[in-house]
Amino acid sequence: MNGKSAVIFKGSFQKEGYAIKTVTIYTDGACSGNPGPGGWGAILMYGEHQKELSGGEARTTNNRMELTAVIQALSCLKEPCTVELWSDSKYIIDALEKGWAIGWRKRGWIKSDKKPALNPDLWERLLDLLEIHDLHCHWVKGHAENAFNNRCDEMAVAESRKAKEA
Repeated sequence: MNGKSAVIFKGSFQKEGYAIKTVTIYTDGACSGNPGPGGWGAILMYGEHQKELSGGEARTTNNRMELTAVIQALSCLKEPCTVELWSDSKYIIDALEKGWAIGWRKRGWIKSDKKPALNPDLWERLLDLLEIHDLHCHWVKGHAENAFNNRCDEMAVAESRKAKEA
C-alpha cells in the first residue's frame, strides 16, 4: 500500500491503554455531471471481515458523494476504532490533514478567503464522527492499481447510473 499516514483526529471517547480495533476503510464517490446523478462506494475491513456499502442520489456533486462515502462507512462502526482511511479525494484528505475543515467550522463554515465553505452539513456530520474514532488518512491514486479503490469506484459509478435512471 502507498500513501502517507498521520493521526489526524484522536477520538475523545478513547481511553489510554485501552486496546481498540483497527478498521481499514476505502471510499470513493462519482458523479455524472457536477451537479448530476451521483454515487458512492465504501469498503470496511477488519481482520477477515469485509463489508461493502454503496448508495446514490439523483442530483448531487462529486465532493458530496466523496464525503457521504466516508460518513456512511464511519457510521457503521459500533464502537470507537482506529480508522485507516484510504481515499483518492484530495478534497477530503487535504481538508482533514491540513485542518481546513476544523477551521471552517470554527469560523462558522467560512473559509480563510472569506467565502462560504461548501457542504457544511456533511462536514459537520463527519467531524462529529471523528470525535469518536482515531483517524489516519491515506491518499491513494484513483483509477490506478489499488484493487480496493477501484472496487469503490465501480460501486460509485454503478450507483450513479442507477440514480440517473431513477
